[in-house]
Amino acid sequence: MKLEELVEVFAQNVAAQTEAIWRGDAKTGNKHARKYGAAVDKLLAHGDAGRDALLVLLGHERMDVRVMAAAHLLRYRTTEAKAVLEEAAKGQGLVPFEAGEALKRWEEGTWALDPG
Repeated sequence: MKLEELVEVFAQNVAAQTEAIWRGDAKTGNKHARKYGAAVDKLLAHGDAGRDALLVLLGHERMDVRVMAAAHLLRYRTTEAKAVLEEAAKGQGLVPFEAGEALKRWEEGTWALDPG
């Protein structure tokens, strides 16, 4: 699968997981989480080329997709990823909460989504 296709799988499944969570459907949400997790694992296996491919999602129209991409790119593109997370964390709701949690884990040194 091409890097661009993996990025699309990641984005589609992050969005689908969010929609499932909002419906209260944890089983479906978990299914989508596994799919985007597998996609990001494949992207990261390509090293910086995979990380660079994921960068496009920092400008995605959906906040949940931007936040999840930023959370995975914190080590690689700290400034850009933190900016996305900080902006999202200003809001209220699930996605802003997730953004704030990613920033907290980063600041306390326990973040480990892409150890490099």
